[in-house]
Formats: sequence, structure tokens, C-alpha cells
Amino acid sequence: MSTGQLENADWPLFGWVDDIRAPLAQALHLGRPVALATLYKVEGSAPRGPGAQMLFVEQGQNAPEITASGYFSGDCIEGDVASHAAMVLADGEPRRLHYGAGSPWIDIRLRCGGALHVLVERVAAGSTAAADLLRHAEARRSCRWHSDGIAQKVTADHGPLLDLAEEPFSLIRRHDPPRRLIVSGGDPGALAAAQLAAMAQFETILLRPDGPVEPPPFPVSRYMRADPRTALEELGVDRWTAYLGATHEDHHDLGGCLAALRGGAGYVGMIGAKSRAAARIGALEAAGATAEELARLNLSPGVTGLGKAPWEVATGIIAEIMQALNPARERA
Repeated sequence: MSTGQLENADWPLFGWVDDIRAPLAQALHLGRPVALATLYKVEGSAPRGPGAQMLFVEQGQNAPEITASGYFSGDCIEGDVASHAAMVLADGEPRRLHYGAGSPWIDIRLRCGGALHVLVERVAAGSTAAADLLRHAEARRSCRWHSDGIAQKVTADHGPLLDLAEEPFSLIRRHDPPRRLIVSGGDPGALAAAQLAAMAQFETILLRPDGPVEPPPFPVSRYMRADPRTALEELGVDRWTAYLGATHEDHHDLGGCLAALRGGAGYVGMIGAKSRAAARIGALEAAGATAEELARLNLSPGVTGLGKAPWEVATGIIAEIMQALNPARERA
């Protein structure tokens, strides 16, 4: 099995993948087992924290190669982890890998110092645990992956991001629903926010009430032409969802914001001039919004000082959303 494409890759775009569930679903759909690698302990400084994951899939029959999703160190260890993943796929035996200080592989150096500890385990194509993991994601429920490297199961719960026992070894890794952004609007700023979110691997839904029949000219998870309030009722809202009202039409944006606030969205914002804020607050109060709900509403959202061009405004809003959807600062 060749893993050379991961070693000193010219364009390591595999590192853009942060959530291994999408490539896992694709591999299982094709009937292929995978090797799941979890960074379970970090000593000293490192680019990623405990809980970061990579997924390795064997591609092809005649000249099999390993493809990867995710990253741990920014090119220090990914190629070697891939080599071990190939062995795990071949023999089914899990590996616990130790890189950096105290490692048996003194020729693999970590630029940032410290040490990284990784579990690599095989997940069968017919794995019940893997199917449960994907089922919870589809239903937008938190769950946790339990494994000792061989026995694997998934439970629906909201425990810590990572629980670890050294002897006997076991780890539990929580998976929350995918981060989702619902954008209503069709001006350059709204479209920039939707495209940036999609590039950042949010589940991105673009709403344009009575908008063009043709979908947007860039990939999104879903395009809908419904009124925001109606669309949010259909989609459902949770704390891993952000809503951005950007139609600049209050009868659309206010209804969408109120539905998002009442649904417990993790972030709710509405683009518009600050001079309109008081009237909008008054309209929401008249519609029954509570003081607690209004306190969670972001009017004129985004990071100030970046500029007013569409990409600048969108960048500030996406950054604000990322912070809001990471309240416990657990992103690995």
C-alpha cells in the first residue's frame, strides 16, 4: 500500500477536513473499511489538541493507496501515521503511536517540541458503531465513541470531549452535530458569508425567499426559496446552528431571527444599519420576544475594523459564529 502522497505533500488539502464523519460515510457506502486515528494525548505544544482525528481509506484494487482526511501536526507525522494505518487495515490490530519526546522513532521530529500520542484502530465496513455514529449525526444528536482499539460502541450522551484510561487502555470521544449556518439573503455579503461557511465545512443552507430557481453558483448543503420562518420550522434549530438574517427585509429577517432564538440557536445575527436596531428590537418585542432572547441577538454582527467589502464583512461574521459555536473552547 502506498502512503507516499501524504509524506511532504505539495498540497496537503487532506488537512482541511476537520470532521471525519463525511469521509467515513462515503467509505462505508462503498463497502470499504477505514483506519480511524485519534490524537488522545498531547505533551507540550502542538498544532492540534486531544480529540483531533484522521481517517484513512484504502483506494483501488490493483495498486491500492491510502487516502487521508484530517491532520495532527502539519506534516511532521501524517505520513508515518498513514503507514501504520495501512498495517491496521491489513491485520486489524490497533496501534498506539508515540511521537516526539520519549518516542521510539527518534528520526521523526516534531517542530513544535513536545509529544503526541495517537490510537489507530480499524473500523469495519459493516461496523454497527460506525453506523450509529452517522445516525446520530444525521439526527443532530451528540454521541460518544467508546473504544479500546478493538471493541467499539456509540452511546447518546453529552459527556466530555475526550475521556481516557491508560490501563487497561480505552478512550471515549464525543461527537456533536455538525456545525450549521443558515443564511437568508442574496446580496454579495450574504453570498460571501454562505460561501465562506461552506469552505469552512459548515453545513451551509442558503435561503432566498422566492429567489432564483437555479441554485447558487457555489456549493452549499441546501438551497431553499422559502420564507426564513417557514424554512427554520422545517429544518429545526439547535445550539450547533447559526442563523444570519441578511435579506434586508424585516418581514423576512425578523421572523427568521425570532424562530432561531426560540429554537435555541447557538448564534443569531441580522445584518443592517445600526440606525435600524431600535425599531427592530421593538418589532421583536411586539412579536413576543423575551429579554433573554433579545440579549442573544447580534445586530450589525461581525468583527469590527476589517472593512466593509462583502468578504471583509463575511469574514468577521464567520469568525464571530465560530466563537459562539465553541462555547467551551473544545475544538481540538
